[in-house]
Formats: sequence, C-alpha cells, structure tokens
Amino acid sequence: MPTTMNANLTQPSLETDIASLLNDLLTGQGELMAVLNRKRDLLEAMDHEGLAVLGSEEERLLGVLQDCLNRRQALLARAAGDGLPSGSIQALTNALLPPHRVSLARQVTIAGSRARLLQTQNLTNWIVIQRTLIHLSQLLEIIATGGQIQPTYGRAESSRAHGALINQEA
Repeated sequence: MPTTMNANLTQPSLETDIASLLNDLLTGQGELMAVLNRKRDLLEAMDHEGLAVLGSEEERLLGVLQDCLNRRQALLARAAGDGLPSGSIQALTNALLPPHRVSLARQVTIAGSRARLLQTQNLTNWIVIQRTLIHLSQLLEIIATGGQIQPTYGRAESSRAHGALINQEA
C-alpha cells in the first residue's frame, strides 16, 4: 500500500514539475525569438552598439535555457528512477494519466515547433554574419592590394583567380 501512495504522491508532483518546466521553456523560447529578431534587425542596420548591448540579454537567456536543460535532465533521471519512460519529455508526458497528458503534450509540441523556428532564425543570423565577414574580408583585400591582382604564390605573374570557386575563363 505505501508504494501506491508514493506513486500517487510522485505522479502529481512530476506532472507539476513538467508543466513548470514547459512553461519556463516556452517563455524562454519566446524571449529568445524576440532577441534573435532584434539581432537580425540590428545586423541589417549595422548597429554595432546595439549588438553589443544585446549580448548581455543573450547571456541572461542562455542561463534561463541552461536551467531548463538541467531541470529536464533531473526530471528524466527522476522518471527513470520511478520506472517511467525517460528518453524524452515527450515520452514521459505520453506515459502520464490522460487528464494531464493532453495539455502537457500540446505544450511539448509547441516547444518542439518553437525550437525548430529558433534554429532557423539562428541559422539565418549566422548566414548574414558570415556574408558580412566575407564582404569585409574582400574589402580589406582590395584596400591591402590597392585593387591590383596579387600573385597567389611567388612574385612572378599575377594569379587569374578572383576568389571564385570556378575559374572565370573555364
């Protein structure tokens, strides 16, 4: 009989902990999406000062999301100890009783969708930054060489390569 009572006491607190984790995760993801959108706008406007200020907000969100990850790992370890599925929060949520399972499963689905959107937004910002770096590198090369084509190796004749992947004459 004590095991049934412990299971009943563990189950609601586990559900509460999962709900709390998902609420905090969804809030953190929403804030991160707003920061990434602001970052994209600052990159577009070439606002270096705004980007520097944004760094502290990114660090704060990193802490929030790291806390969510630590809580997730603790919940999954606790679930494994209780003999429940512990491969993912989704698997754990699917093992819960029906009244709580539906709302938590919906939150898990939303969190997964937001994670994919965040990955896409982050990749977009990374591409913008990489293209900016390539452009700046090309500008520095033009300034350094005075706009003249420099030989790639040695001092003999100039290289015909212009930084393209395919020779323009081919």
